[in-house]
This record gives sequence, structure tokens and C-alpha cells, in this order.
Amino acid sequence: MLDKLQAIKERYLHLEESLSDPEIMSDMDRYTRLSKEYKDLKPIVDITEIYSDLIGNIDTAKEMIKDSDDPDMREMAQEELSELEPKRIELEEEIKVLLVPKDPEDAKDVLVEIRSGTGGDEAALFAGDLYRMYSRYFEAKNWKVEVVEVTEGTVGGYSKLVLEVKGENVYGHLKFESGAHRVQRVPKTESQGRVHTSAATVVVMPKREMEDVEINKADLKVDTFRSSGAGGQHVNKTESGVRFTHLPTGIVAESQDGRSQIKNREIAIQRLYQKIFDAQLQAHQSEQAAKRKSLVGSGDRSDKIRTYNYPQNRVTDHRINLTLYNLDKVVEGQIDDIIEALQVAENAEKLKAAEEEV
Repeated sequence: MLDKLQAIKERYLHLEESLSDPEIMSDMDRYTRLSKEYKDLKPIVDITEIYSDLIGNIDTAKEMIKDSDDPDMREMAQEELSELEPKRIELEEEIKVLLVPKDPEDAKDVLVEIRSGTGGDEAALFAGDLYRMYSRYFEAKNWKVEVVEVTEGTVGGYSKLVLEVKGENVYGHLKFESGAHRVQRVPKTESQGRVHTSAATVVVMPKREMEDVEINKADLKVDTFRSSGAGGQHVNKTESGVRFTHLPTGIVAESQDGRSQIKNREIAIQRLYQKIFDAQLQAHQSEQAAKRKSLVGSGDRSDKIRTYNYPQNRVTDHRINLTLYNLDKVVEGQIDDIIEALQVAENAEKLKAAEEEV
């Protein structure tokens, strides 16, 4: 483990030096990327220093037990070792968690969609309560929120609400919120005091900026042909038309608009770029639609990730069998305990997978 930690520390020191390089400082994209990596490595480097000192003290105590002729010194060293070993085990567990590969999506901003599900007007009111809960949470995190789309319910609340949320590691905190949320309570519209069950769905999707299309020249097939448009003898005798075929996708773009082959190459390549961009955008949108469907489920009451039971002041997350009796605080935005428990569960699964691969 020390070898791996030392390699991380060397990378950290290299980044520290690079960030003071004027050439890197002048390239804002590169500087931002390296700064983020530097910041992400700092907690590991800090704990590495503590761990290295601890291992050194353990080695010293072991040597004293082995080599010292003084019984009192050996006894003192044994006592110290007894105190240090549990600390070593605890630190190693912390380090394992820090070394779990982070999901690159976690740092992204998100789109949050809240929809009323089964339950009519009460479901719309519950969607409004979820919006209020998340708004309080976002405010505590100092995240920026913009309402993108809103459709109000007929008696209050919302039938649909879309938010854009920006901040630090937003998706990493909110990705567990996707799914059907179930509420059990006496609705305001219920005159006889009976408890009803309703549902609302939440979708959290990382916000992606479509990157500029990158085309490998080796993936292009270029053909020239005689233009068939207006232009007289020049067009008939010169292969000024240009056709590009992008071999990995089969997308074709051509131009015979210009009188010169150079101009037609320029027009054709721009058309190809646009076609590939459009195809990638469509694929991205289809992926997001499929992801939304998988995250939401049916939106039925039985298809739930979490239940909010008002009569018992209870909230239960069914994925990790977590039950808390502080619903009054949860609906005010105090959902850190739930999110942290889900993050711990995710890290445990990652650690298990990593150990099985070894």
C-alpha cells in the first residue's frame, strides 16, 4: 500500500510544480483540469503522511521488542504497539475508501426532474413537498438552482418540474435520488382522516456539454467526381466534386457547389462534421431518455426507492434498509444522513468488486 501511496504523492508534487508553470497557467482549460486533480489528491496525500509516520512507529516498536535487553523497554514498546495496531487498521480502511476510483460523472452539474405519479392531486402536492425539501438542501450546499420548466398541479404542487443545479460534486450527491418516492399520509383533500399512499418520481441526470466533433483522418475515405451542376466546360472536364465517407459510422457528405475542388472539400468536411455532430446528439438524447426510464421505473406506488410516512414520522430507504424517525427534519432538507449512507453502501460495493478482481 505504501508504494501505491508514494506514487500518488509523487504525482501530487508534480502537479504542484506544474501549476506554477507559466505555460500551463496561460492554458485555462489545462490549468483547471490539473487544479481539480491536485485538489482531489490532497486528502490522500494528507493521510499518507499520517500513515507513513504510524508505520514508522510500529516498525520501531517491533524492533525494540525484538532487540532490547531491557524488560521495561520491551513492555513499554509492546504497550505502544498494542495502541498503534488498531489505529493502523482504521487508517487502512480509510485509505481503501479514498483509493476507490471515483465516478467521473460525480463532479457534473445536473438536471433534476420531479413529476407527480400515482395519486392524483395528492401526488402533485407531494411533488411540491419534494421540491421544497431539495431546495432547502441545495441552499445549505450553496448550489445554484435554475427552474427550467414548471407545470403546476390543479390544487397546488406540481405535475412536472425541471431544475438545473450547479455546484461542487452535485451529481455525486444527488444520483441516489432517482426513482419513485412514496408518501403515506392523510391528504388535505381527505375529509375522513384516512391515510393515503401516493407517489412522485425524481430523475437526476448529469448535465453534459456536447463536445466538438473529433474526426480521425484515417477514418475518412475521400472521393472526387465530376460536378453535374451549372458551370460549362470547366465542370465537365474537372473532378471538382468531393465526397467524404466517415468509415466508422458510414456517414457521407459531399459538395459540388463550388467551382474548385478546394472549396468543395471545405464545404463537404463542414457538412460531415455537422452530420456526425447531429448523430452524436441524437444518440446522446436517446441514451438520456433510456437512462431516465431506467431511473424512474413505472412511477407506481409499489415501485419505490423511499417511503415518507408522516403518521410515524418515519422515512425508509428501501435500497439499503435504512429507517430514520426524523421525517420532520428530512422534509426540511436535512437529507445528508440518507445520502451519506447511500455513498457508504456504494463504496462498499466498489471495494468488494475491487477485492474480487485481485
